[in-house]
Amino acid sequence: MNLPSPDTLINRELGILEFQRRVLAQSNDPSVPLLERLKFLCIFSSNMDEFFEVRVAGLKEQIRANSNQRSPDGMTPRQQFRAVSETAHTLVTRQYELFNKEIIPELAEQGIHFFRRTQWNETQAAWIRDYFFRELMPVLTPVGLDPSHPFPRVLNKSLNFAVELSGRDAFGRNSGAAVVQAPRSLPRVIRMPEEVAGCEYGFVFLSSILHAHVGELFAGMTVAGCYQFRVTRNSDLFVDDEETKNLRQALQGELPQRHYGAAVRLEVADNCSDTMAAFLLEQFELGPDDLYQEHGPVNLVRLMQVPDWVDRPDLKFPPFIPALPARLAKDEDIFAQIRKGDILLHHPFESFQPVIDFIEQAAADPNVVAMRQTVYRTGTDSKLMQALIRAAQSGKEVTVVVELMARFDEEANINWAAKLEEVGAHVIYGVVGHKTHAKLALVIRREEGGLRRYAHLGTGNYHARTARMYTDFGLLTCDEAMTTDVGSLFTQITGLGKAGKLKRLWQSPFTLHSEVVAAINHEAELAAAGKPAAIVAKMNALLEPQVIAALYAASQAGVKIDLIIRGVCALRPGIAGLSENIRVRSVVGRFLEHTRIFYFKNDGDERVYLSSADWMDRNFFRRIETGFPVLNPKLKKRVISEGLKPYLRDNVQAWEMHSDGSYRRRSVRRTKGYCAQTELLALLSRGK
Repeated sequence: MNLPSPDTLINRELGILEFQRRVLAQSNDPSVPLLERLKFLCIFSSNMDEFFEVRVAGLKEQIRANSNQRSPDGMTPRQQFRAVSETAHTLVTRQYELFNKEIIPELAEQGIHFFRRTQWNETQAAWIRDYFFRELMPVLTPVGLDPSHPFPRVLNKSLNFAVELSGRDAFGRNSGAAVVQAPRSLPRVIRMPEEVAGCEYGFVFLSSILHAHVGELFAGMTVAGCYQFRVTRNSDLFVDDEETKNLRQALQGELPQRHYGAAVRLEVADNCSDTMAAFLLEQFELGPDDLYQEHGPVNLVRLMQVPDWVDRPDLKFPPFIPALPARLAKDEDIFAQIRKGDILLHHPFESFQPVIDFIEQAAADPNVVAMRQTVYRTGTDSKLMQALIRAAQSGKEVTVVVELMARFDEEANINWAAKLEEVGAHVIYGVVGHKTHAKLALVIRREEGGLRRYAHLGTGNYHARTARMYTDFGLLTCDEAMTTDVGSLFTQITGLGKAGKLKRLWQSPFTLHSEVVAAINHEAELAAAGKPAAIVAKMNALLEPQVIAALYAASQAGVKIDLIIRGVCALRPGIAGLSENIRVRSVVGRFLEHTRIFYFKNDGDERVYLSSADWMDRNFFRRIETGFPVLNPKLKKRVISEGLKPYLRDNVQAWEMHSDGSYRRRSVRRTKGYCAQTELLALLSRGK
């Protein structure tokens, strides 16, 4: 298959930033409750942190290595970095405009105040001074810079202050500069007592408190300037799979170093002097393009807690209770219900509790002889992991495939792996060179007539908290062919030998890519023959060139293709003679769209697959992933009517992609507004 030419593809890094632009737009949306708009501002900050820690860090590594390897769209690493830098600076400038000119003033109108130093009255100033001496000063360690005190090691994303000084200290030294590191244990926003603030919700930034009293740390010297700064570092872990004998030990050794990787971005307050900014850039070996001067706190992520502190339901999304499928609400025996037929769960609109019940009942059931589960992200406090520990303690054969290389969750996964091993569970760290990203759980139960397998297959992680925030599907089944495939996949991961042929599942790195391409090509053949043909695919990202080439060919054959891609999409829609039959849209709303659904019309005999995989190189070739069919006609109809049709109809939270890679939000001026997530909440959840 011929790969797409570079001019028919969108750059990955710029595509990611376009997604961040859509996230940022939520902060500017008056239909979003005010405190939720503040949250979206924080989410944007967190997303940008990760973008610099991973994506920009990767570009910088390529530049340092003098790599001229071009991206699929034809750009060199230097060209990509320049384009990324320009776009990122624009986005960050817009972020602080929204923060200062819209979010903060509108919060103040609602009686929620963030008091800057210039706004403190005498009562507030006195309380803040007392707070500084009581809570802050005892834990601060100012470092004066001189030959015996070189520039300190600065933790990744930590809050620090660069201080310009004049005069001499107690030892007659005059270095002219110092660094103060804010303790990570202290909150970045402090709530003042109501009687001090003069309102119910009055907050002050830690940076403002330190600015006001930094002179107390340098007795006898004059503070000429105090500037907050924050450095972002390369946070990708490097572990040589071939040389490492014990992956867990190797990772444990690497994790502490993550905080001190190569610097990739410097954030400073916008009042930072040119001299100090240049000095800091030199210390971190960064250039002018790496400098971000920000009008406000340099870490807005830490404001994420504020909405939780403010009891104003009118400024937040309405609460909801995820529903239970009617079958499960009536009968506590989940295995009996699964035997009656497959059970489809649509999170977060439907509860994640049945998945927990499935594992917990299996752990307690004396008829269950074995349990197997994959773990990618599960959190630090997981009922599922605790149930697996109890199962192992009771003598069941428990096998857990723990992916230790799940980015930013490595430490939690290492801890669970250790706890599971302590109670005798078989812990497998996946397959060298391939992350285990498939979402699978298998229960083997002794029943009349022998052993019966039960399985859960999902599109999302075994993580109860994210199941309240991410949209995902899960399937509980005892279908013999499906569960046999799941068992074979576990055997393949834990053992050695060639991959066996699966009856139901598509699997990376073996068949998922070829099956997806074959299904796309089949629709093209049907369209060429004048038969009904259509493709609808929903996922987080579309980047893999061969799949894009197949989609272009299908479009040229007349296949109508709708792509619902939350994040980056390298395919260019709407190009005459190439992709005029392809529409791409992104839905960004209250919940993070995480579901992967692949629909093929197939001459009227519809094929619907759910998957853990996006259409990316890594998912197809460097990960263990699954795609699984929805076979029950009623459940297949549900996936189409809940997972696809509402998102194609959405004209409130949907953004349509243009062929140049830009996005335009759908307008509701001429039609009634329709929001997929709101409609699904009304349809599936129990409201309050």
